[in-house]
Amino acid sequence: MKLKTLGSQIVKKVAERPSTISVSASVLAIIAGLFVGFIVMLIINPGQAFAGLRSILFGPFSDMEGGRSLGNTIYYAVPIILTGLSVAFAFRTGLFNIGATGQLTIGAFVAVYIGVNWAFLGPLHWIVAVLGGMLAGAFWGSIPGILKAYRNVHEVVSSIMLNYIAMYTVTMLIKQTIFNATSARALAPETTARLPQWFLGDVFPRSSINIGIFIAMILVVITHIILNKTTFGYELKSVGFNRDASQYAGMSEKRNIILAMAISGGIAGVAGAVMFLVTGRFMSIENHLMAEGFTGIAISLLGLSSPIGVFLAGLFYGALEIGGFYLQRTTNFVPQIIEIIIAVIIYFSALSLFLQKFVANFLSKRLKKEVQISEGSDVL
Repeated sequence: MKLKTLGSQIVKKVAERPSTISVSASVLAIIAGLFVGFIVMLIINPGQAFAGLRSILFGPFSDMEGGRSLGNTIYYAVPIILTGLSVAFAFRTGLFNIGATGQLTIGAFVAVYIGVNWAFLGPLHWIVAVLGGMLAGAFWGSIPGILKAYRNVHEVVSSIMLNYIAMYTVTMLIKQTIFNATSARALAPETTARLPQWFLGDVFPRSSINIGIFIAMILVVITHIILNKTTFGYELKSVGFNRDASQYAGMSEKRNIILAMAISGGIAGVAGAVMFLVTGRFMSIENHLMAEGFTGIAISLLGLSSPIGVFLAGLFYGALEIGGFYLQRTTNFVPQIIEIIIAVIIYFSALSLFLQKFVANFLSKRLKKEVQISEGSDVL
C-alpha cells in the first residue's frame, strides 16, 4: 500500500509540473515527425527505408574523421537557433513576431554592405558587421512595435507585411550598392569581415563551422538572464500578459512593447549577419523570403519558447539537415524526399502546443487511475 501511495504521489507531482507536460509534448512531436518521415520512405523505397532512417538519426556522426559532420551540424544550426531565439523572446513577452524573416534580411544586407565596403576596420571588421546587422534588425523589428504601442496595430499583420517590404527593399539596395554584375548577386564580403573559425577549425577540420556558435550561445545566455533574472525582463513579460494592469502598476507599456520587438528583431538581424558573413554564401537578387525566419517559429515552439530549449531544438534541426545530406549519399532517395521529411518533422513540432493538451489529459487519467488503485488498497 505504501508503494502504491508513493507512486500516486510521484505521478501527481509529475502531472502538476507544466514543464514536464511541455517537454513531453515536444518529445512526442519529434517522435511523431520521425515516424511519419519513416512511413514516407517506406512507401517510396521499402528496401532502403531503415537505412534512410538511420542516416537521418545518426547523420551528425556519419563522418567523424576530424568531426566534419558534427562541425557542419553546428554550422547549419546557428542561424536557426538565432531566429528561433528571436521568435521565442517575442513569445515570452506576449508578442508574436512573425517578421523575423524581414528583420533577418535587413540585418544580412547591412552586415554584407559593411563587409564589402568597410575593409579599413581591419580586425574589427567582422565585429562591426555583426553589430550593424543587429542594429538594422532591431530597427526593422521596432517598426511593428511602434505600430502596436501607439496605434494598436497587431504585430502579426504589420510584421508579415514588413517581410515583403524588406525583401523588395534589399533587392533594390543590392542592385544599387553592392551588385556583382558578373554573377548577378551581391559582392562577397572582404576576408576580414568573415566570421573567423578560431580554434574550431582545428577541432572540426574540413567543416564550415565558425564562431557563430559562440555568438548564439552568448545571446542565449543574455536572453535567459533578461527574461528570468532581471526587473526589465519581468516588466516586458508583465506588459505582454496584461497591458492595462502593467500601465496601472506604473510600467511604461509603450516603451516595453517597442523594446521587446526591437530586441527580437536585433537577434534576427544577427542571424542574417551570421548567415552571410561566411565563405561561399552570397545574397541573391531573387525576390524570395528566406525560410530561416519561418523555421524559427517552429523551433521556438519546439523549444517551448525557452532560450535554452530553443538552443537544443536548433541543434536538433541542424542534425536533421546533415542527416538529409548523408541520406542522399547512402540511399537512392531524391533531395525532394529529404525536404518532405524535414518539413513533416517541423510541422509536427509546430503542433507541440496542441500535443501539450494530449499529454496533460494522459497524465491526468493516469493520476486518477493511480489514486483509485491506492484508495482501493487502503480499503482492503
